[in-house]
Parts: sequence; C-alpha cells; structure tokens
Amino acid sequence: MMLFEALGSALLGLVLAGVAIHRLSERLPARSLVLATGVAGALIGAFVTHSALDAGGVLVTLVGAVVVSAASLSLLLRPAGRLRRRSATA
Repeated sequence: MMLFEALGSALLGLVLAGVAIHRLSERLPARSLVLATGVAGALIGAFVTHSALDAGGVLVTLVGAVVVSAASLSLLLRPAGRLRRRSATA
C-alpha cells in the first residue's frame, strides 16, 4: 500500500510541477529543477503525512503530498516585475 502512495504522490508532484511550468514559466528557474522539486516535495509530504497520521488513509496522504509539493514549488518563484531599487541618497 505504501508503494502506491509513493507512486501516486510522485505523480501528483510531477503534475503539479508541470502545471507550474506551464503557467509560471517566466518566473521559475530551470525546468529540471522545478520538476525535481515538485516530485521531491510530494514524496516528503507523503512521508510526513503518513508518519504523522499512522496510515490515516491514502487520500489524506496524497493531500499532504500536494500541500508540501506546492509549498516547495512556491519557494522557487521569482518576483513578477522588476524590483525598484532606491538609491541610498533618495
């Protein structure tokens, strides 16, 4: 059962990373880093959720995987516009 949770969470992380690349490609770093972060975040999220809830259910584990994967991917985002830098004298 744990194998299916791991495979399902990795697939969800990959899908989430793909959606992020499709919608936010100009604000993200290299594609391979985004895909790896999505999958790794999902696997870590599934592990933590499964450990914390002691096999509370596959659906709950997958939700935990998606949450941690999305949080991991959000850390890769760059600001949307140019940053305004003020000079020290202004």
